Amino acid sequence: MSYQDLSEFITALEKAGELKRIPFEVDPRLEITEFADRAVKSGGPALLFEKPKGSNVPLAINLFSSDRRMEIALGVNSLDEIADRITEYLGMKMPTGLMGKLKMLPKLAEMGNFFPKEVSSGPCKEVIQKDNFSLDDFPILHCWPEDGGRYITLPLVFSKNPKTGKRNCGMYRMQVYDSKTTGMHWQLHKQGADHYRKLLAEGKQKRMEVAVAIGADPATLYSAILPLPPELDEMMIAGFIRSKPVEMVKCETVDLEVPAQAEIVLEGYVELGELRTEGPFGDHTGYYSLEDDYPVFHLTAITRRKKPIYTATIVGPPPMEDYWMGKAIERIFMPLLRMQIPEVVDMALPAEGVFHNLMLVSIRKAYPGHARKVMHAIWGLGQAMFTKCIVVVDEDVDVRNYSEVAWKVFNNIDPQRDTEFVMGPIDSLDHASRLPNYGSKMGIDGTKKWPGEGFTRPWPPVITMDPDVKKRVDEMWKKAGMERQ
Repeated sequence: MSYQDLSEFITALEKAGELKRIPFEVDPRLEITEFADRAVKSGGPALLFEKPKGSNVPLAINLFSSDRRMEIALGVNSLDEIADRITEYLGMKMPTGLMGKLKMLPKLAEMGNFFPKEVSSGPCKEVIQKDNFSLDDFPILHCWPEDGGRYITLPLVFSKNPKTGKRNCGMYRMQVYDSKTTGMHWQLHKQGADHYRKLLAEGKQKRMEVAVAIGADPATLYSAILPLPPELDEMMIAGFIRSKPVEMVKCETVDLEVPAQAEIVLEGYVELGELRTEGPFGDHTGYYSLEDDYPVFHLTAITRRKKPIYTATIVGPPPMEDYWMGKAIERIFMPLLRMQIPEVVDMALPAEGVFHNLMLVSIRKAYPGHARKVMHAIWGLGQAMFTKCIVVVDEDVDVRNYSEVAWKVFNNIDPQRDTEFVMGPIDSLDHASRLPNYGSKMGIDGTKKWPGEGFTRPWPPVITMDPDVKKRVDEMWKKAGMERQ
């Protein structure tokens, strides 16, 4: 199932018992964060604050904060369904003969639904404000006590590559400076920052146009966080997930398109070369990211629905909502990882690793040094290059069972022999690296060691019970009434 807009998704969550309406006043300064954090950590529902203090616009949060809500958001019973679809398309080959070509037609027709569709108008244009607009109309969160201010935390930020014209949609936090100005947290390695640098280097213009959509159908919203190659349009991937094109509409004051079904659109520009102090911000690492200089976004217009819903997320000590969003990426993109590194059996990103600090990988080991080859292959893949620690285990280890991984790895390693350190790019939010954006990474080979790796001692078997004995005791267990224990 795909959703036309955010309201349809919220209705689906409510019907599934996955959403709670909060009918009384709650303050966007700290109180909503505390409310949402407690809900996440207790396995509570998504929340719709109907009366956020100081605003007439309802606020929705925790929309993705469970496995079930992620499945509802993406219209599947299991995230593996999307992974299977990706595998199917990756495996498509040019058909031979008339019958083969005829059989291919339905798939080709379906692929036509992936591409975004430009429309003349949409609900995001029900109200157009080119004058007398203000960010203060919306319940923008001040998330944590030491934050530098209020932050827009779930924005879809649209920009264009000045050389190719290719659209990018990313999710970058935006600190509110005043009613018409925000920060633009373009980290060094992000596509928005790359577009900015290209324009700055050209020196031909003074401004970079930017549009920001807040609130959209879940597939469109989710597409902004996906670690896609630069040449892929996030709106096309959203169309793939939805099996229906994303309708796009031209902005009023900038030459960009945004989702026509969005709740709120902020139009404006970044003045090239203008930087301003941004932060601190309570980040997904569970620590505050500290003050730094970032570009400034100036609003030129706000367009919106007549009765919009503002969407937000909070990040902080894990697990938070972003854990489930990242977990879905883990499952959905497994086929793409296996396409690059086919020996990979499974991978997991524990919540405590906050995405880029720890990756667990199981492989079909085929030759000496195979685990190290996999480590370096992962460090060479897009945003996976930021992974601080990679632990590689044999294919019989369930990487989603962290207790089993710890047991096997701690037993299997000689620390000096099986630990490798390399230098390279580090996530901008890593406060422990020796330099901003640059530091060391660690790989641990937790696989069984082979003679070809210099290990000549006998390798002991894992302790297991005889299957016949287990079967006999199964009956005795029932006879003793132990199944009720």
